[in-house]
Amino acid sequence: MFTGIVEEVGEIVDVVAGEDSARLRVRGPVVTSDARPGDSISVNGVCLTVVEPSDGEFGVDVMGETLRRSSLAGATAGSRVNLERAVAAGDRLGGHIVQGHVDGVGTVVERTEHEQWTTVRFRVSGHEDGGAGLTRYVVEKGSIAVDGVSLTVTEVDDETFAVGLIPTTLRETTLGERAVGSTVNLEVDVVAKYVERLVGARLGGQDTGTGQGK
Repeated sequence: MFTGIVEEVGEIVDVVAGEDSARLRVRGPVVTSDARPGDSISVNGVCLTVVEPSDGEFGVDVMGETLRRSSLAGATAGSRVNLERAVAAGDRLGGHIVQGHVDGVGTVVERTEHEQWTTVRFRVSGHEDGGAGLTRYVVEKGSIAVDGVSLTVTEVDDETFAVGLIPTTLRETTLGERAVGSTVNLEVDVVAKYVERLVGARLGGQDTGTGQGK
């Protein structure tokens, strides 16, 4: 489990594509300072398992399912990524509960600069239900993870939602670099999905979940 509080911006240094998978090598001296094989690290919001950590870098194997559901399919050497280690028991939960199980991708459609913050609007493209299906889990003042960053929703409609980014977020995550047209990973609040499934079962036994088994 993660909190959506990015520890550092790392860099993908190598990508080896397989038939339906990929092996990535990621540079991240902070998150690898105590990393061991089998540990979990969030890479742009995707929970991946560490293999071969050494010299401030770590390898991860990405299966086809993850490539199809996230923006990691387009990862190349030199890509900058948000990194966060799994939360330790007893740590402060500074963001919200983030599983690292990406629900879909979104596209930046608008950036509005203000004096002390930036408003960014994303169009949602769910992989299972379509955009409108995924935004049913997004509520104003609720939480959402964008490329692994815990953010508060300021506006939402059937296809888009907006967030406000403070200077610290713009500076210390990759979201400051996301221009109009950029693709991001999205993870909605898991509590909303559980509530929908439980309520749906009581109202008629319909399976209203997103059908993801990641």
